[in-house]
Amino acid sequence: MFAYYSLNIIISWLALIVLCVLVRENDRLEKSDKRLFYLTYLLIAVSGLAEWLGLYLDGRGDLPKWLLMLAKCADYILTPLAGATLVGQMRLRNRWYTVLITLLVLNGVFQIAALFEGWMVVIDAGGHYAHGPLYNVYIGVYLLVIVIIGVEFTIYGKQFRRQNRLSLYAILLLVVFGIAVQEILGNAYRMVYVSLAFGAALMYIHTTEFSLLVSDDHLRYQREQMLTDPMTRLHNRHAYVQELHKFDATEALPEDFAAFMIDVNGLKAVNDSMGHEAGDELICGAAQCIKNVFASVGRCYRTGGDEFVVLADLDRGRASMALEQLERETAEWRGERVNSLRVSAGFAHAADHPGLTCGQLVQQADKKMYEAKAAYYRQNGRDRRRRRED
Repeated sequence: MFAYYSLNIIISWLALIVLCVLVRENDRLEKSDKRLFYLTYLLIAVSGLAEWLGLYLDGRGDLPKWLLMLAKCADYILTPLAGATLVGQMRLRNRWYTVLITLLVLNGVFQIAALFEGWMVVIDAGGHYAHGPLYNVYIGVYLLVIVIIGVEFTIYGKQFRRQNRLSLYAILLLVVFGIAVQEILGNAYRMVYVSLAFGAALMYIHTTEFSLLVSDDHLRYQREQMLTDPMTRLHNRHAYVQELHKFDATEALPEDFAAFMIDVNGLKAVNDSMGHEAGDELICGAAQCIKNVFASVGRCYRTGGDEFVVLADLDRGRASMALEQLERETAEWRGERVNSLRVSAGFAHAADHPGLTCGQLVQQADKKMYEAKAAYYRQNGRDRRRRRED
């Protein structure tokens, strides 16, 4: 049995060495994270060595008894500590972590005192050890450490998506199973350090996978920010140009497709008379009205100062209804600085302009919008001959 257990320990050490190499080669990990992994693997390896020495020295009547007692003392101090190192990798600093550290320190003090008092280990004349009268105190500490580790795993898992939490809890179950097998079935089934080595390896895989997910989320966020107008939170001109390129790669536009061009009326007058903050409020109000009408049927873009484009999957009738709804939305809008909002809008439908590209369809919508804007200013007693003044 001892030879079999020795082989298990050697395999566990080799696995920990491989993990150290993987950590060293992982450029995504910070140096502080790497040091934490190294410390975890070192404690698992040393605590496994302490247990192995206890078995090796058991029954060696030719050797001083204090060697065996010292090995068992190290075993009882390091074994709970090795399991707790998995919590250290989570970088949690809460009250449970404080309780865990306190418990491990008290256990260390107790084990050192027990070394001199014979509370934990009793050795007979033949050099065989047996559990001392206060061994159950250690078992109680061990169980408390396992419970706290389970609580910390649960707290730590809340920051992950559900599928990542399940894998984390599976790692905890694996480690607890290895501990339970050894404690319940006895010394013939020494599985603690094999399960700890497996748990450490799986925690590394989980951490690496999570770092990749975080990196992907960060890249996705950066891409969204790059394609989003910071003021209105609509898609920006860069996103609009990308969308045009996608349509240019297709053979033809869908028949039920419409391009809308929308422009805020009177923005320059508001900027001149009330300030640019009021003008910005007007732009954001227009963007919100556009989003209310079109967000469920298409993509909305702010392509210039007060110019918006919408590309939507709508038939001709629904496109006309959308413009009517936009007019109602803007008529009902009220801001903190500005109490009215008017826009000019026009649309062009793909069915009416076969063969045009998306960009050309937007140009047709732009002409319609400009006609609506000119009509608006004529009705209000002004003739806006230059669009750039708007």
